[in-house]
Amino acid sequence: MPAIDRYTAMGKALNATGREIFYSICNWGNEDVTSWAPSIAQSWRTTIDIQLGNSTNKDAMKNGFQKIAANFKRNSASYEVAGQGGWNDPDMMTIGFMNLGPEEMHTHLALWALSKAPLILSCDLT
Repeated sequence: MPAIDRYTAMGKALNATGREIFYSICNWGNEDVTSWAPSIAQSWRTTIDIQLGNSTNKDAMKNGFQKIAANFKRNSASYEVAGQGGWNDPDMMTIGFMNLGPEEMHTHLALWALSKAPLILSCDLT
């Protein structure tokens, strides 16, 4: 079943609850998601996951910032569909669980902010 059909059905079901719900679509940028997702959701993934492998594996993480930059670049291809009420999502931020230096972490946050991306973290904030 095409993603547009699956996600539209889910969006209708969520709307039927009568509750305010932030609906985020994760189709990893596939099936031309930016052409249909803005009409049914508040955010949509435009990229693949920033794959890091085992977080203790230094070799798997040494190119982490290049993966962040690649997602930023791919996400930027559809900048025009992001705006008030709907956002492109280039993946969650990896600040706090990658071996990024201070400049890389600041740049990561700045790139996501410039993208109007949801600032989603999945780490211990301490």
